[in-house]
Amino acid sequence: MDGIIVKKDLNLLKKQDYITFKNAKEYGISKYKFYKYVIDNNLEKIDRGVYSKKDSFIDELYLIHERCPQAVFSHDEAFYFHNLSDREPVSHTFTIYSGYNSHRLKEKRNYKIYNIKKELLDLGKIYVKDNSGNEIPVYNLERTICDLVRSRNSIEIQEFTSVLQNYVKRKDKNLNLLMEYAKLFKIDNIIRNYMDVLL
Repeated sequence: MDGIIVKKDLNLLKKQDYITFKNAKEYGISKYKFYKYVIDNNLEKIDRGVYSKKDSFIDELYLIHERCPQAVFSHDEAFYFHNLSDREPVSHTFTIYSGYNSHRLKEKRNYKIYNIKKELLDLGKIYVKDNSGNEIPVYNLERTICDLVRSRNSIEIQEFTSVLQNYVKRKDKNLNLLMEYAKLFKIDNIIRNYMDVLL
């Protein structure tokens, strides 16, 4: 393998602690050269088309984002990120549009995946830096509360109440935006009732 290809691949490893066939393709590296590099450097397979040095730290959130750029981290992941819950998610949780084939994402992974109409997928989506400094998409506070209420039947009552109470205490909450989103999800009456009790 020529030196340029090795250098490019090493730069990928330095930046992310792993290389992907998708990234290699973007650099114009052939499948044969990519897998030869993997074998020559004794890299381990950590996911489909993703390889890393042994014992490297892998930023799983960024890896999910790379594998499925349309997905937005939500629910448990968003509760934790926005400090609405101190419970670290047991499994990575994200939302993708209805009809997306999430079968490959679920392979060998304990992901929690929610579905939504395509036109509502990006509503309230923001980009933030994760603990490794990589930018990932997550829903903002108000969209997160809408997701909480929409999924209330599958969330423990204690966690549901705690997340709502923590939101109400926030100085940066935007109740007008919350109601605007709630109308789009047709849960505005439900959310209004909760807010009337808690505020």
